[in-house]
Amino acid sequence: MRKILSIILSVILLGGAILLANYFIKNKNKPKPKFDKIIKTVSIDTVKNGEVPIIISASGNLVAKNKIELYAEVQGVLSTAGKDFKAGTNYQQGQTILRINSDEFYASLQSQKSNLYNLVTSIMPDIRLDFPKEFEKWQSYLQSFDLNKATPKLPEYGSDKEKYFISGRNITTTYYSVKNLEVKLGKYQIRAPYTGILTEALVTPGTLIRSGQKLGEFIDPSIYEMEVNISSEFSNLLKVGNAVSLHDLEKTQSFMGKVIRVNGKIDQTSQTLKAYIEVKDKLLKEGMYLEADLTAKSEHNAYKIDRKLLIDDTSVYVVNDTLLELKKVNPVYFEAESVIIKGLPDNTQLLANPVSGAYNGMPVKINTKKK
Repeated sequence: MRKILSIILSVILLGGAILLANYFIKNKNKPKPKFDKIIKTVSIDTVKNGEVPIIISASGNLVAKNKIELYAEVQGVLSTAGKDFKAGTNYQQGQTILRINSDEFYASLQSQKSNLYNLVTSIMPDIRLDFPKEFEKWQSYLQSFDLNKATPKLPEYGSDKEKYFISGRNITTTYYSVKNLEVKLGKYQIRAPYTGILTEALVTPGTLIRSGQKLGEFIDPSIYEMEVNISSEFSNLLKVGNAVSLHDLEKTQSFMGKVIRVNGKIDQTSQTLKAYIEVKDKLLKEGMYLEADLTAKSEHNAYKIDRKLLIDDTSVYVVNDTLLELKKVNPVYFEAESVIIKGLPDNTQLLANPVSGAYNGMPVKINTKKK
């Protein structure tokens, strides 16, 4: 019975092995499945070498080119001057910005002028006797003397003798004292040196003003300057008069300016050079932050591409008959988002956008659709 079962089990195993072997033999002869090879479609740019300007980017805040800080040179109580002395008030050239009460000082000035007039009057009899030829000019001086107007200049001396006589009577000293007081009287009111706007007001009418006290700030809102720092490597290229394109951070507003000054000293720490840009526009305000693009120089026989297309800072992919080819280039200047390169012949088909997984010899298809 055991022998019979062993024989039957052996026959079953042998039959199963034969069937399994036949199955593998049949499957080995079946063709392998074929997969369609995916070829990526790429966009290209045709290289056209030419003169590419190198743009230096810089930024800074606007400062009014004409700006003065108002300080008091005399003491007194601030009084009204037609317009409110407040920030944002506009003044025309020559218009009074503020006035300090000068009644007491004016009375003192009038007293000194009257004293001068009396001194000249007192010497007239002596002049008639000792200097009859000079009497007429001194008489004309007295006739032109008006206490409510500026003191007229003393007549020219006809001789040294006359000069000594006039000086000995203390007339010359009194005259210059009066002129000094007249100059000081003018400091009791501050006039606008140009048409502008008051940007800061630190006092109000009725305030007691002391000599040397800061009163406010006045600017001309029609013209501004911007200070920018430029790398020292462009110090020999940056010239006064160069045109400058400016824009705000959102790039919604653009302005045109020009370089008006270039500092002759390089900062030792940052190795930068300060340049000053002048810009005019009604939309500008002091303190506004702008970015500037300065044209330093131009590279000949060069081409500008996106920095993302540069491989290891030395190569780019070009399309050579439907295959990608890695080409060596010479980067000459890096900008924030682009790079200026040399070394590609004209009409080279350069990738317009980076291709993921790109390699040398990769087959591609050129997109012929127009943008």
